[in-house]
Amino acid sequence: MLNNIPKSRFAGILLVLGILLIAANLRATFTGIAPVLEQIINHFGLSASQAGFLTTLPLIAFAVVSPMAATLAKKQGLERTLFVALLFILAGVAARVINTSAMLFVGTAIIGVGIAIANVLLPSLIKRDFPAKVALMTSAYVLTMGVVSGGFSTLVFPLSQLNGLGWQLALGSSAIITLASIIVWISQLSKHTKPAKIAQHANTSKSVWRYLLAWQITLLLGLNSFLNYIIITWLPSILTETGHSATQAGAYHGAFQIATALPGLILIPLLAKLKDQSALSFILAMLSALSALGLLYMPNFAFVWTLMLGFCSGACFILGLSFISLRTDDSQQAASLSGMSQSVGYLLAAIGPMLAGALHTTTGSWSAPLWLCAIAGVLCALCGLGSGKNTTLAKSANELL
Repeated sequence: MLNNIPKSRFAGILLVLGILLIAANLRATFTGIAPVLEQIINHFGLSASQAGFLTTLPLIAFAVVSPMAATLAKKQGLERTLFVALLFILAGVAARVINTSAMLFVGTAIIGVGIAIANVLLPSLIKRDFPAKVALMTSAYVLTMGVVSGGFSTLVFPLSQLNGLGWQLALGSSAIITLASIIVWISQLSKHTKPAKIAQHANTSKSVWRYLLAWQITLLLGLNSFLNYIIITWLPSILTETGHSATQAGAYHGAFQIATALPGLILIPLLAKLKDQSALSFILAMLSALSALGLLYMPNFAFVWTLMLGFCSGACFILGLSFISLRTDDSQQAASLSGMSQSVGYLLAAIGPMLAGALHTTTGSWSAPLWLCAIAGVLCALCGLGSGKNTTLAKSANELL
């Protein structure tokens, strides 16, 4: 018995470390392209629309691939499928080092496929292996995503200038994290090679797409992503049009991304105490809506609105991911709901920046896009009221026919 204790603890540490390392790959590998985007445009002579498509491509991959991840996990197991996701990410990072514009787009799409698979399956893995610590583990991996992506975005441009390294090798340096993740995750391949087998009940055998609660969770994540990616894409332009300098706009944009990672520090202890998160979800989403309007009508306080938007958006994202585990009845159902919510969510995320840009071009003002963000925030708050209730799909009486 004594010999088994340290092995069990070591195995637990390896699992947690592996989860956090996977999380470290889920944002930095595609958001890190923004600081060197001008170099890429100049290098390949890309048009503005091509450059825009490059940043939207991973989101499209998320929307397309997410529904397939749960099926793949049922056949191959969570651990092996997550390992395949890491291999996709590594292959995509390597492809972008090849000096052709075609491989730049192909590599970015492959990275999107790997991230989509891991995005869907991590909540299911946490549901199965950490059922009593869902909020803690979800907050920890979202915090890891934010910190690593922020750090990589800060370093990638200086790296590209270091001794003539260039943007390709600077972006390729993220492979270090991916390789470390693969090495650590190898230890999981011999364990739990299939998702936990749970007796099938009548309620859990039905498609998650038929439940109102599933749609509330899906739209909570989707509308939040819609708002979030509009701000990520257009915040500097919004700020410069309201009188802020380009330097200020860049600094505020960085602060927004950092602020999205901070809620994990607060929600870790809070979610453990709250069985019903309806009020919390509603308040956070409404604050996002008010902050969007604050940028429009009180631009002198833009830094406050930017931080509030980042914090509330990050918090809603953590809540939505937590609900995937908290509102489902087994790990397979969690994987299915994760696929549904992230497919719809990233489809909305891909539409948001393009729609906001089109509105600005048509109206010549950022008023309509910011009101669009505010409306999305209000709708997100209403979805939070339903998805935050202390129930599960099986217990919910709101099944859709």
